[in-house]
Amino acid sequence: MYAHSVNINGDRHGFSEHARATAELAARFAEPFGYAELAYALGLFHDCGKARCAWQEKLLRVEGTDEPVGVPHKDLGTHLLKPAAGIAAMAIHGHHGGLSNREELKELDPEDGDLTDEPVKRFLEALPEAKEFLDLPVNSLLPQEWAGSRLLADLGMRLVFSALVDADHLDTSAHFDGLEAPRVSPDTDMSALRDTFERARQKRIADSEDSLINRVREEVYRTAVSYAMGPTSIYGMPAPTGIGKTLTSAGFGLHHAAAHGKKRVIVAVPFTTVTAQNAAEYREMLGAENVLEHHSAVRMPEEDRQALKYRHAAENWDSPFVVTTTVQLFDSLFSRNPARMRKLHRLADSVIILDEVQALPLPVLTPILDALRTLSEHFGTTVLLTSATLPSFQSLDVWRDLEIPEIVDAPAELFERMRRVNYEWWLDPRPTLSEVADHAAEHEQVLLVVNTTDDARRIYQHWKESGLENIVHLSNRMCGAHLKTQLDEVRTRLTSGEPVRVVSTQLIEAGVDIDSPVVYRAMAPADSLQQAAGRANREGKGAEFGRVIIFDASDMSQPAGYRIGSDITRQYFGPQSDGSVIDPDNLEVLDSYYQVLYRRSNTENADRATAIQENRSKLDFQAVAEGPLRPSPSGGQVREPSLAFRMLDDDTVPVVAIKYDPEAERRLNRLLSEPERSGPLLRELQPYVVSLPRRLLQDPGIQALCKPVLGDLHVWDHKYHKAYGIDTSTLIERNVF
Repeated sequence: MYAHSVNINGDRHGFSEHARATAELAARFAEPFGYAELAYALGLFHDCGKARCAWQEKLLRVEGTDEPVGVPHKDLGTHLLKPAAGIAAMAIHGHHGGLSNREELKELDPEDGDLTDEPVKRFLEALPEAKEFLDLPVNSLLPQEWAGSRLLADLGMRLVFSALVDADHLDTSAHFDGLEAPRVSPDTDMSALRDTFERARQKRIADSEDSLINRVREEVYRTAVSYAMGPTSIYGMPAPTGIGKTLTSAGFGLHHAAAHGKKRVIVAVPFTTVTAQNAAEYREMLGAENVLEHHSAVRMPEEDRQALKYRHAAENWDSPFVVTTTVQLFDSLFSRNPARMRKLHRLADSVIILDEVQALPLPVLTPILDALRTLSEHFGTTVLLTSATLPSFQSLDVWRDLEIPEIVDAPAELFERMRRVNYEWWLDPRPTLSEVADHAAEHEQVLLVVNTTDDARRIYQHWKESGLENIVHLSNRMCGAHLKTQLDEVRTRLTSGEPVRVVSTQLIEAGVDIDSPVVYRAMAPADSLQQAAGRANREGKGAEFGRVIIFDASDMSQPAGYRIGSDITRQYFGPQSDGSVIDPDNLEVLDSYYQVLYRRSNTENADRATAIQENRSKLDFQAVAEGPLRPSPSGGQVREPSLAFRMLDDDTVPVVAIKYDPEAERRLNRLLSEPERSGPLLRELQPYVVSLPRRLLQDPGIQALCKPVLGDLHVWDHKYHKAYGIDTSTLIERNVF
């Protein structure tokens, strides 16, 4: 019997060889969190249905063609292992199409799976060791702790499913690539990696000037590393911008991993701009071979011959140091898709560093916090939360009884020592955006941060029409390579004292290393104001403080999710009725701000968070990922996506900007022509990808210029603006905003 058709060497994949290899690899992946026996059994039984003669005959008949076998093979193994594995048998049922819900187990054919059936006898002849699992007591393979918590069972199911599908994928890929065994990296010596990091850091210190801010950074680093000896837990790092969070958090992670035998460090940041910046810095210090940068949101085709060709595109985070985005991390964690979930088992026994945690979206904050707590308490995961404005998560019920050690001593005192800016408030009377633009342009070096790409484009155009030179636009409508070029130019001009006026969306706020003497920031939630201030006088070199002007323009726009936070900010910060002025870096007031924000936004009891947690408790993975079923006005039932887990309300599609640089099109063509190298080629293509709101593709004027090429990867076959990238404002045929 065979599991797969001929590979590049002309060999077929033996059925028993594939089952055993998958079982052993799945057990290895699940061992760090104690589910090795369950994972082994799932791997052994996952392809049981291929023992049917109909499946074997069809495999040989379609060999060498693009036609799929098309004979279901998931039900038989699910049915056989269900008594011992209970609900965990869902992993077998979903190992190709995705996790669904526990009801699918009730729909299995009761006639299927009798030990006297010919396919079962063939299966047991090929794998006689499988018989012992059929003799186990009911539910004996299930982790006992699942009985006490459905939410724990949900997360445990996700991790063991990940172990199964990653093992299956790796062994299948090894066969088709003609390899004797799957490619799996050995565990990295985290102590050696820590030492490599420290040597690189010491070299940087030796090459840097002896300044007050560098001495404070070293002090903060040493304190953080001392806390790394603490136990597996959730830690907080409240520290002002410019204090060196990128290196300090990594140092904590590496020292903690080395001290406690953790498998890897995973850094998640809000924006791909910062991912690229941080990953480059970590590669320089740790070696490129030890750092994986993963933020591609490309969804590859599923369940067809093309999907098989691009099986290498799905990342499994087989690296000791991973840099990703919070969107990639949490959308994968609450997904049901095998390709997206295959990396999840890597979260166990690791260190997760969540940078800029204030940016976590409120509608899904409860399930995120619940999952992080469960990972820490049951799966050996240490979590470090970093932010200049660390939110009051412990005011929420899901974390109310948690102790969160802070790895920074006396944060309030540190903020005062690191104070490098003065805030100014331009609120009443409210200016217009053009007035703000003219006011900002009076400074030769200035950064103006607005809330939307539309406002950024308006400011840039106003400056251009005013005859200004050395102006720069930054937004997420620009591809990563373009952004990097512009940021490098801005840094060079700022350092050399040359004129440069920058208008940017909030992408500049999440750790982008810009040091401008003056920053203008459109009214926004308090944490965004404070983050923007971190781009002013970042190095504190001058005797004078930097200036941060908060303005509330009458004609500016703001994202829908900003309204409540901005209103509370107006109430708590800025000029007060008693004549005082409260700045956004007041930690005590920030704590009150977050608590009010959570109450007014109904964070804990919001419809989406409630639905997600309820569906997780029901082990309805499809409802969590795609929304629960509701009656359709036209009859029947449809999914309600507004109640599904998603980090971004405005769903996006990845678009290759081939007109930005000929290299973009060359890399795209290589991806299409070399599917066996799709993993690294996707990473190489990423600098030329722009994420566009999916709703734009509904417009005929956009559809004609934005064509799908692979999965949900599109190509923008239209001009690329040299200042602000993909500009759809003049192309919309109808109002989709």
